[in-house]
Formats: sequence, structure tokens, C-alpha cells
Amino acid sequence: MFGSEVAKFDDSAARKVAGVVDVMQLSATKGAPMFHPLGGVAVIATNSWSALEGRKVLKIEWTDSSNDSHDSQAYLNMLKERVSQPGKLMRQQGKEVTDWPKDSTISALYTVPYLAHAPMEAPSATASVTASGCEVWASTQTPQSVQQNVAAALGLKEEQVKVNVTLIGGGFGRKSKPDCCVEAALLSKKAGKPIKVCWSREDEIQNGYLHAISAQLYQAKLGTDNMPLAILQRSGFPSIGSTFSEGVDYPAGWELDLGFVDVPLVVKSLRCEAVKAEAHTRIGWMRSVCNIQHAFGIGSFVDELAVKAKKPSTVMWKALLGDVRQETFANQAFKYGNYGEDLARHPVDIARYRGVIDAVEQAMEKAGTAGHNQGWGFAVHRSFTAFVATALLVEVSEDKQLKVLKAISAIDAGTVVNPDRVKSQTEGAVMFGLSLAMMGEIDFKEGKVVQSNFHDYPMLRMSQCPAIQTIIIESDAPPAGVGEPGVPPVAPSLTNAIFAASGMRIRDLPVSKRLKV
Repeated sequence: MFGSEVAKFDDSAARKVAGVVDVMQLSATKGAPMFHPLGGVAVIATNSWSALEGRKVLKIEWTDSSNDSHDSQAYLNMLKERVSQPGKLMRQQGKEVTDWPKDSTISALYTVPYLAHAPMEAPSATASVTASGCEVWASTQTPQSVQQNVAAALGLKEEQVKVNVTLIGGGFGRKSKPDCCVEAALLSKKAGKPIKVCWSREDEIQNGYLHAISAQLYQAKLGTDNMPLAILQRSGFPSIGSTFSEGVDYPAGWELDLGFVDVPLVVKSLRCEAVKAEAHTRIGWMRSVCNIQHAFGIGSFVDELAVKAKKPSTVMWKALLGDVRQETFANQAFKYGNYGEDLARHPVDIARYRGVIDAVEQAMEKAGTAGHNQGWGFAVHRSFTAFVATALLVEVSEDKQLKVLKAISAIDAGTVVNPDRVKSQTEGAVMFGLSLAMMGEIDFKEGKVVQSNFHDYPMLRMSQCPAIQTIIIESDAPPAGVGEPGVPPVAPSLTNAIFAASGMRIRDLPVSKRLKV
């Protein structure tokens, strides 16, 4: 488990396995995990089968860990309690509202579990360390990071490390973390020969960098017309910063910029707060990062407001976004990072929000109304300076079997050079988002991950995938993100559609907790 080290081990049986040539210990690094090896025992063999067979018969005793009692359900319950109490102010628009009359207040809690990247090819890397330097072959998203971290681990200059980038085999953020490459380099130095490190599927799901578990509170004070006058929102999740620095126990400002404080709602009072959340495993960025949980929260809550006001969700979104303008968030108690981009060049443009909403509305009208036990769901989100609106049509049978029938996604990513690439990334984002929303869940019991492979951490199958329509908005604005922005609105679109089809409001992902998928 995370934080434990090898106390002692017996490798006598492993060394007897045909093909095994050596067994080596890799020590864990003290302090924040960063991209260091976790520590453990490596079986060196002439082939991967022998290495795996040798590993099976290793006898290892591990030290105790401060995380050995971590239970994800108990932790999530704690986060839900914390977001139900006042937190640290992150944004204040207008005056704070302190009176919340019961008969005119609507509130909801939304949760997202730990999630694993689960790329089709698990991490692997080959390293050859010689007297003059190190050469690495790896399916990496960030060769510069491989070069920097391998050089630091070996005590070399960066120019002494050569990185050869192979085909990625699926990344989603996991392969931007070069821990596997560092392991290969350290083992090659010890062995005095080239070493290829292969993580198994079980290694990756149980010991990788996970997307953070999270809880969010959304609360609105309604007027006589059931339209919101004030909104309070709180978010709590272990920060990616905990991977790089000890003692980090609050979400970072840049993480809250990702779909939480940057939603340009027009209400008299909007207050955003963050709560404390300690990390008990390695937390890492995944495709769309914190937009995953934040889009689920706000996308679901706006739909609940729409139902209360007896309006279509698209109409409620337009009302809450207000008149066409470019939102600067001036004088609202925070400085917006805007994904590192200049806000004047990549503005939070309400006209572009409305553009993708209108495009999806028109496509939904052409697709036709929902049939018996069917429903449309909608959500819109801005991330990585692109705007995406998504609608899903689902069917929920009487015996609670979910079928996703159709997906419509409109993306405004500014100037598009390669429309086919934008279309494929948007289609892939729908599938990725559906996998997470329908089935994605990593549990911890007694400090250890429960899931281990695709049998209990499944991916979307062809039979579960809907027909996907992609609409690319023509624009002469500067190019924006494409790979990640399509993911965030998928989960709220799905759960909103489920409510429309069945009356079942799902606030805790994954959907498979409540429905057959």
C-alpha cells in the first residue's frame, strides 16, 4: 500500500524459476512521492512470463504505513460532512448570503470516486545506462520530464539522457508521469545492462496515480419565480499538489479554476469555497483533470434548478449565463488562471457558450422527442479554453437496465486546422466520459485498492456505445484545447438524461451503483 516499504524479502524460490537472472530491491524515496519509484522488489528475467512467475513466489514483508487504514467510503463520508460546513473562500460575487429559508432553498451533494487512467497498454520503459549516460525508450507523453527525472535519479546532466518516444498505447495523463522510466534507469544502473520494466494491469490499477475522490455541495436560494438569487458551492478533494509537496491538504487554486470558480453565472450572490482533504494515495491528473468532478456537480445542479423552475435545461443555462459578454471575474476575490492563457486572447465568452448550446438544441430537435422510458439530458462546460455542449438520449427499462442511445456534442475550439482530428477526439471523449460515469470506481479497503483489472474496473464496450454526432462550430478565434474539453459535460448529461427517463436523480457516481449498465 502507499507509504509502506520492504522490510525484508525471501527471493530463493523466485531465483529458481527458469529465465530469472536476478532479483533486486528498489528503495522507496522519502517525502512527497513525485515521480520517484514507490519502492519494492524487481524480478529480472529473460522474458516477461518468467519475471511474472518469479514475482508470484517472492515472499515479502512490508512496513506499516500511515495509510493502512484508508477506507474510501469512510473518507467520502468525511468529505461530504466537510462540504456541508463552511470552508475557505475562493470566490465571492456580490454580497454573501447568510439566510437560507428552508422553503426557498434547494441544495444537493455530488460525489465522484477515485478513478484510474487504465490505458490499454500499461506503463513500460526500457533503459540502458552506460558510463557516458542513459538512453530510454518509453511510451511517454512528456519526454522532457523523462529526461529531467531520469537525470536527477542517476546524478547525470540532462543532456546525458536520450529519450526515444514510442507509440503511446493510450495515455490520458498517466504516461506524462515518468516513474516507470526512473525505475528502468535505476535497475539498469544496478544490473549493468539494459532493463525493460513492464507494469502489469494490476500494478497500474492498484499502484498508479489516481484521479482524486471528491464531494461537492451546491445550494441555491430561489426567488418567487423559482429562479436562483444566490448560489453557494463547496468542493473538497485531495490535491495533485500532495504528490509534489508534503503537507498539502487543500485543493489548489489552479485546480479550482478547472470548472468550479470559473463558471460565469449571473446571480446576485455567488460564493465558492474549498474544504480540507488530505491525500492517502498518489493523486495525478487525468484527462480533463478537476473538470471531471466540477462539471458533474454544476451540470447536475443546473438541471435540478431547471426541473424546479419547470424549464428545459438549455433554457436555464442561458438564463444563468446572462447577456452576451466576456467575463473577467474582476473584484471577485480570486485571480483566474485561464489554463495559462491570456484572458483577452482566450476570453470566457458567453456568446460562444450560447453558440454550442444553440447547436445542440437544434440537433436535439432534429433527432426527435424521447420515447417511452426515454429521456434527453444536457450539460455545457468550458475547459482548456474550448466550449462544449453535450446531449445524451437514454432509455431506462422497467427492470433498471440503462441504454445510451444517442450522443450529440458541439465543440467550439476556435480555429480548427484538422476537423477529422477534432471529430475523433470528441467522439473519444464521449466514450471516455461514459466509461467513467457509468462504471468508473476505485475503492480502498484497509489502505489497499480493491479493484485489479478490467473485470472489476470495466471500460465501455461497443454494445454500450451510442451513435455519436459531433458538431464543430466554425470560428476564427485562436485555437483551443480539443483532447480534454469533450469529457466534462458527459457525466452530467448522462445523469440528467436518466432523471428525464426515469425520475431517478443520481448524485453519486458511478451510475452502476443504481442501474444495470
